[in-house]
Amino acid sequence: MKVAYEVLAIYGALAIWGVLLVASWRRNRWWPFLGWGLAIALVLNVGYFVKGPPDAIAFFIGIYDVFDNVGLGRTEGAPALAACPDNACTVWGDRFVNHPSWGVAFHDRFLNGPQLRTNLLLGHIAFNTIAFILMHVQVLRPGTGANRTRHRTIGRVTFASLTLGTICALWMASEHHAVDSYGGIWAMLGFYSMSAFVYGTTIMGVRKARAGNAAGHKVWMIRALGSMWGAFWIFRVMLVVTGPLFRNYESVSLLLSIWLSAPLGILIAEWFRTRTSEAKAPSPKVMAPA
Repeated sequence: MKVAYEVLAIYGALAIWGVLLVASWRRNRWWPFLGWGLAIALVLNVGYFVKGPPDAIAFFIGIYDVFDNVGLGRTEGAPALAACPDNACTVWGDRFVNHPSWGVAFHDRFLNGPQLRTNLLLGHIAFNTIAFILMHVQVLRPGTGANRTRHRTIGRVTFASLTLGTICALWMASEHHAVDSYGGIWAMLGFYSMSAFVYGTTIMGVRKARAGNAAGHKVWMIRALGSMWGAFWIFRVMLVVTGPLFRNYESVSLLLSIWLSAPLGILIAEWFRTRTSEAKAPSPKVMAPA
């Protein structure tokens, strides 16, 4: 049986990421963890341009095949699993013949769909990746002192990229009401909700910046960055956990990721922000007794 070495490499990268998470937690220094996660995300996203969407999606599905088939025989199915023609929607060869049903639909939609759909996917990935990276640059180099002009320029590029990426996402989501394996209209509304969280927090950050409220701008942009992390990483991590748990209920696993990932990202970012702020705050002075 075929061994998907690329998938195993991703598992190895994720294991290193887990070690960095523990180290960052202990030291309260989060940039190594964030940087490694950003690097893995970049590798996954670039794959759509190097391999083309169908092959990149097959690789993506291959990551979940291992988890969704835990405890099942090779040909044993479940309501949330499905087969695809010639088993072409995975990189595992004939090792797994059943795959998450949302993944089978995802692969088919871009293998046999119109070119416009492919262009929208690539546009969404490209523009959101640019925005995702630049948001980190902005947090690392705030717009103070001599960096004010550069920060403003990068901010405009970031906002324009996110706007274009969101338009592509909403356009694609408008078709999801007809995809039962995604969850039908609930998937469409969920992706609208995800876009609202990501773009809404960003809009709030832009408004604070235009009002000259630097502190408020920073708060909202950290929340916006959290929503981006949620929409990308929490979305994918949740599928690893919920896929096997809910494989007897089609689309439940995917719908949980769609609806919960962005708001969870915001909540975690808010926790991270307040924890970091408290750590940097000066200790209160203790008055000596008279």
